Amino acid sequence: MASIHVDGKVYEVNGADNLLHACLSLGLDIPYFCWHPAMDSIGACRQCAVKQYKDKDDTQGKLVMSCMTPATDNSWISIADEEAKKFRSEVVEWLMTYHPHDCPVCEEGGHCHLQDVTVMTGHNRRRYDFRKRTHRNQYLGPFVAHEMNRCINCYRCVRFYNDYAGGTDLGVFGSNNNLYFGRHEEGVLESPFAGNLTEVCPTGVFTDQTHSDRYTRKWDMQFAPSVCHQCAMGCNTSPGERYGEIRRIENRYNGELNRYFLCDRGRFGYGYVNRTDRPRQPEWKSDLKSEQTDEAVILDVDPALDRGADLLRSAKRLIGIGSPRASLESNHQLIKLVGRDSFSNGIAAPELACLERMAELEVSCGLPIPTLREVEAHDAVLVLGEDTMHSAARLALAIRQAVLARRDALAEERGIPVWNAEAVKTLAQDSRHPLYIAYPRATELDDISAGSWQLAPEDIARLGFAIAHAIDGNAPEVTGLDATLAAAAQTVAEQLMAADKPLVISGGSLESTQVLDAAGSIARALSRRTKRAGLMFMRREANSTGLTMLGGRPLEWALDEITEGRADALVVLENDLYTRLPAARVGAALEAVSTLVVLDHQRTRTWQQANLGLSAASFAEADGTVVSLEGRAQRFFQVFDPRFLRPEWRIHESWRWLHALRASLVRHEGSTLSLDEATEACVRDYPALGDIIAAAPGAEHRIEGVKLARAPHRYSGRTSLRANLSVSEPRVPQDPDTPFNFSMEGYSGFDQPRKEIPFAWAPGWNSHQAWNKFTDEVGGHLRDGDPGARLVAPRPGAYGYASDIPKAFEQRQNHWQLLVLPRLFGGEETSNRAAPIEERAEAPSIGLSQDDAAQLGLEQNAVLTLVTDTARLTLQLRCDQCLPSGLVSVPAGLSGDFRSGEWARLDVAGPEKRETRE
Repeated sequence: MASIHVDGKVYEVNGADNLLHACLSLGLDIPYFCWHPAMDSIGACRQCAVKQYKDKDDTQGKLVMSCMTPATDNSWISIADEEAKKFRSEVVEWLMTYHPHDCPVCEEGGHCHLQDVTVMTGHNRRRYDFRKRTHRNQYLGPFVAHEMNRCINCYRCVRFYNDYAGGTDLGVFGSNNNLYFGRHEEGVLESPFAGNLTEVCPTGVFTDQTHSDRYTRKWDMQFAPSVCHQCAMGCNTSPGERYGEIRRIENRYNGELNRYFLCDRGRFGYGYVNRTDRPRQPEWKSDLKSEQTDEAVILDVDPALDRGADLLRSAKRLIGIGSPRASLESNHQLIKLVGRDSFSNGIAAPELACLERMAELEVSCGLPIPTLREVEAHDAVLVLGEDTMHSAARLALAIRQAVLARRDALAEERGIPVWNAEAVKTLAQDSRHPLYIAYPRATELDDISAGSWQLAPEDIARLGFAIAHAIDGNAPEVTGLDATLAAAAQTVAEQLMAADKPLVISGGSLESTQVLDAAGSIARALSRRTKRAGLMFMRREANSTGLTMLGGRPLEWALDEITEGRADALVVLENDLYTRLPAARVGAALEAVSTLVVLDHQRTRTWQQANLGLSAASFAEADGTVVSLEGRAQRFFQVFDPRFLRPEWRIHESWRWLHALRASLVRHEGSTLSLDEATEACVRDYPALGDIIAAAPGAEHRIEGVKLARAPHRYSGRTSLRANLSVSEPRVPQDPDTPFNFSMEGYSGFDQPRKEIPFAWAPGWNSHQAWNKFTDEVGGHLRDGDPGARLVAPRPGAYGYASDIPKAFEQRQNHWQLLVLPRLFGGEETSNRAAPIEERAEAPSIGLSQDDAAQLGLEQNAVLTLVTDTARLTLQLRCDQCLPSGLVSVPAGLSGDFRSGEWARLDVAGPEKRETRE
């Protein structure tokens, strides 16, 4: 620690920080542009100048850039010094000479870091009367809009995009103050983290294109603390709503998880919430066999519940099918409706076997699950059977920081401050912590890895078991291992043992329990040497971890119960069965069922066949709890009440529909359920989930005696929102389920610590930089602790090494082993329905090794048909130079007709059959 004197006051700060970081952590305001807490200092903008004195007797002092000056003990500085204030004001004036006078029409207006600093420095008059330099803008894809004329040359964009996120297609061109930040030519930004430019940029150069399409000022949007539902990572988000639509999603700071950044699927994949074709009212069809939506009858809530209760009351036996994209509360209410013995979790058996194995290994291998923040502190990483960029992109970004953190260690050895970004980068060059990846095809992290191997799942498992044996001789030996893989296993084992904090990552993407067992064996071998190692398993969907804790049988069992006549009624919760199992099998079951009730917020193929469809709420209209892949239970809150603007809508949380349906079934009229009651009921039946109550404050929580505001205090036009319905403004919707108001009334400050923060705002900071006011230190944790409650921890006990070591992969004549591989854009069920994601996704293709394609006489983009026992798929061929021979790959998200591990044959197809499915 160090003592610094700021304008006559003494403060204790971390002596390893620079003055800017230290002062901002103290809550003091110093304007800045180029500095970012995740990217440290380069001293480019000169905006953060302060006066520094040699000692208390020095009256002259000198101007220094606080971001480039260490916070050494007994430092004396002044922020309020007149010379420093004048210099900072002049810096803004220099920067504004080429900045347009377009704040009223700029999409960053009212949410702009440049505006914050301009006001803070007192610059309020333009003296520059000459022609401004102008640039042409570029098309950068469906996510990010470009307006180069607003640039102030802070370099933040390229530092994040290239240095932090590893992008290669965004650069800076020109010299001096005539610079251009963009691509060498127009085109889609390739990085899956490009959307973060909209928050990294302190001006309006890079803005959210999806927000531009339905633009609303920040102060006119209503927000709520939410959790990303597009993968299992659990990143925290702040969705903003206006006129009953989600207009944008912003990053919500969580010091243990995403901190400042989101992936593009999480940021831009919300479009399914706004689809005009989504069901917003209950629909009734007496003829189950009809799929024509125009035959459906729209019902109100009570008639829908009555008809649903009549259907279920007459059923011989009722089966419930849950969903890993639905909340714990919703799945639990379905269990209460149908009973545990009649509940399927809606997950196909191979995936469920992997989920259950992962849950078992996480508590038995002796290693904790690291948070994303902790991942960045690991100094050796092994990824076994996962492409983290496509299965959990935000984790891939954290792995990149862990690998590059070697430069910080080198800097500390030489006495270079780790916040001196360019000095540290120059020193490190290509020095990195070791990263090893074993996966069937090349991954985006291969270029920074110390070694990567493209292998079949069986060979990936064999490599993992060999690594475990090299670490601990008590682990089973792998016989007949290829010499190259044996040498690789020894190298990886040595690096993991030499590391202070090794990390093992695996997951269920390949649907191989043997790969999981191999990862578990490595973790167990490491746990016998150190407790500083970590183990992490990837899941596919937002609540896969939580649903596994609730139990339930696989989806195949539920369909068999129907087709074999042991049940005649189904209730399906937020799950399109056609995305999980072959269409023929699902169709046969739905053909045989007498009653089908579906709850969903999307008009899926399963919904189309329902007798009764109940219009469920998406994350934007619902409250609930999900559990992330690290076992963190987190609450997401309703962003808006859909009935306030659209009284005809009948959208309710699935748990509320199911409770009401059960009440109607047993004729308990008037029975209601609150969010707190639904959560507590879940805990009573599943004590292992007891800590989910502590994941967020209950409905009675107050700060300074008032509820929390969902909208900024400048929220305007509330009366005109409903002017098309009535000129009289009704009472704002009441929210008895949460501690939030559906309005700007309530607490919205930063001085009282809190975890659940709908939006970041502080006096003088309307931009994202306001998050600094809510943390214990800049880049640290929220002052009241980060949201969520951890449910999973290793438990003491013996763990025996797995012994089911597979044989080496063997090719088959005229057959290929199929792999359904995850993909970031286009591989997830709900975000697939968002137009920008559809535009960004690459056209699906069939992947085949270069050698196999040559043997078949096929070239790139040839039309090829993949044939399995249950389906056919015709797409263009993608010749993959890294995919092993004997394997064929297709991207996830096409249908449930294909599963990893099954064998397929290939037929050459005519061009007229391109992109057909049977």
